[in-house]
Amino acid sequence: MWSVPMAVVRGKKRAPTGGDRLINRELSFLDYDARVLDIASDASLPLLERVRFCAIFSSMLDEFFMTRIAGLTGQAAAGVAVRSPDGRTPQQTIAESRARVLELYAEQARIWADELCPALADEGIVVSGIDDLGGHELKELVHLYEDEIYPVLTPLAVGPGQPFPYISALSVSLAVFARDPESGEERFARVKVPEGLPRFVSVGDAGRFVPLEQVLTHFLPSLFPGMDILERSVFRVTRDADLEVSDEADDLLEAVELELRRRRFGEVTRLEVSSSMSRPMRERLQQGLRVADDLVYPVTGILDLVDASELTRLDRPDLKLDPWLPVARPPLANVEADEQFAVIRAGDVLVHHPYDSFGASFQSFADECAQDPDVIALKSTVYRTSDESPLVPALIEASENGKQTVCLVEIKARGDERRNIEWSRAMEQAGVHVAYGFPSLKIHAKMTLVVRREGGGLRRYVHIGTGNYNSVTARAYEDFGLFTADEDIAADVADLFNYVTGFGRPAHFRKLLVAPFTLRQRLIDEIRGVAAAARDGRKARIRIKVNGLTHTDVIDELYAASEAGARIDLIVRGVCSLRPGIAGLSENIRVRSVLGRFLEHSRLFFFEAGDRTAYYLGSADMMPRNLDHRVEVVAPVEDVAIQAELAATFETLLTDNTSSWELRSDGTWERVRTKKDDRVRSAQATMMRRARRRVSLARAAR
Repeated sequence: MWSVPMAVVRGKKRAPTGGDRLINRELSFLDYDARVLDIASDASLPLLERVRFCAIFSSMLDEFFMTRIAGLTGQAAAGVAVRSPDGRTPQQTIAESRARVLELYAEQARIWADELCPALADEGIVVSGIDDLGGHELKELVHLYEDEIYPVLTPLAVGPGQPFPYISALSVSLAVFARDPESGEERFARVKVPEGLPRFVSVGDAGRFVPLEQVLTHFLPSLFPGMDILERSVFRVTRDADLEVSDEADDLLEAVELELRRRRFGEVTRLEVSSSMSRPMRERLQQGLRVADDLVYPVTGILDLVDASELTRLDRPDLKLDPWLPVARPPLANVEADEQFAVIRAGDVLVHHPYDSFGASFQSFADECAQDPDVIALKSTVYRTSDESPLVPALIEASENGKQTVCLVEIKARGDERRNIEWSRAMEQAGVHVAYGFPSLKIHAKMTLVVRREGGGLRRYVHIGTGNYNSVTARAYEDFGLFTADEDIAADVADLFNYVTGFGRPAHFRKLLVAPFTLRQRLIDEIRGVAAAARDGRKARIRIKVNGLTHTDVIDELYAASEAGARIDLIVRGVCSLRPGIAGLSENIRVRSVLGRFLEHSRLFFFEAGDRTAYYLGSADMMPRNLDHRVEVVAPVEDVAIQAELAATFETLLTDNTSSWELRSDGTWERVRTKKDDRVRSAQATMMRRARRRVSLARAAR
């Protein structure tokens, strides 16, 4: 394995610094996106699943330019001299990111053209151009264009009295050079590809699809009658999508709404153009959009393959993975709604989505809380929800039933701002107390508090989750949820709700690890405790599962624990700035990434120091935004049986050899392959079998 050379100081090796010690965050994200693209090329997967990952790759790249590149270009324009933790300037990161993105574009184009399209055609799903259509199909396309496409088109020419048009973010457009044959006048024009229509137009009965922009290109003369079309080409614009809300905003809701309106006109962070576009056409676009050369990205083939996800909705179960139906988790299964409280009083209950049903666990719990006459208060958080949200209607019903209801809504959750604002207003109209948190702190914690009258007194129940209260993502994201009646945890959750809705600061937390107050230091203390055990020759192991690991303070502590001799296993789905396997620094650290049919989303933290073990789960990744700039909650898991299940889940992920990658010390990721005579081990398939087995054993025990 490649290792970073060490400098020798007084006969001792010195650990590497800067870029040798840390991996750049942006480049690590692009490596994450590359792993997603690699799945699209995996011939062992059903075909439409591969198409889905091809679309996910494009969606992730959009997010990268809307946020990460947006921030870097802003820093570069402002002349910010601060380097990233790995030692790069904003300009260096932008340049290296651009080179990597161009490589990924080329690879995606190759996979789409050479692997996916031919395989789709073999299965009767043909993505073709106009020239491949037969006479009957062309006739059908003419009627389709005249009846459903032409009426919604608006060509916008540029000339005297006609300024360069506003180009909305992430919309595909045609750039056109047209000439009047009589006067010789040439004009530039833009035609937006309608977003309300299917991107892949179905033609004929044989499963043939034509990209919508190619349909528009074919019929352009109808939009410019009597003109000569000199050139037509496809382009797409990405804009800055980061919200910038002042810390001094008096009305956070109003401030976010203003920012959402401003964001439509955010600075351009990427201009994608067809690789066949002429230089004059490209320069005209750059001039109109005020875009520099380093933000222009030529693309071979189809732009914006996010819309390839349309093909995955075809009724072709033979080209998809077998559907997974979540099961009702014992002991919550087969109990009356009001008996759920008795089950939780008897002991903590763990649920693992999407293997365990969200509807039969948290959704059922929330519904019961809204209807149970003995429940007097229901408080919860909303970060990302959906139109099918079970939580918001439950809060509204609870309020209408006379219960005290509180909802902490994060209206700055990127991409869900408008939906969260709409839900907030609906809840306020129903009498729910809605709090929006702070301009400078996002509320990312996943927690619900229930106060119930029992036996002449009050008892509190809590749910702590690693994922959002979102019934849609609960079917696609892997997450844990913990139900507990532990009084210390309940008291901590109650104090945290009061902190966000009121005015003051919690003096201390009994059991919870809460950002931005105690979480970072408590995690560091746990890591240091394991390091001390390693130095004493005692058992010393750290196991962590997160979506991102970039916090340099935490990384330094993990390096120190590795140097002390602790064994460290990290499962990091996405961005990872830590370099494993470097002699004298991180040789005892192993980093894996698991990408499967479900998005690995849970955050788990296990620490073993001698005879002491500590298990935690919660909402926080190990990144500066989570540990220092968000309200996050991580809860201890004290039930031995639940600890064993969490440990078994972690070990299963470590042994996966179908959907996992290992990070090398040089910063590259290597896919884990099955060895000769080694059996195939899919972690997520194992989880599905375990979920079914739990149900079978529970039925047999009745």
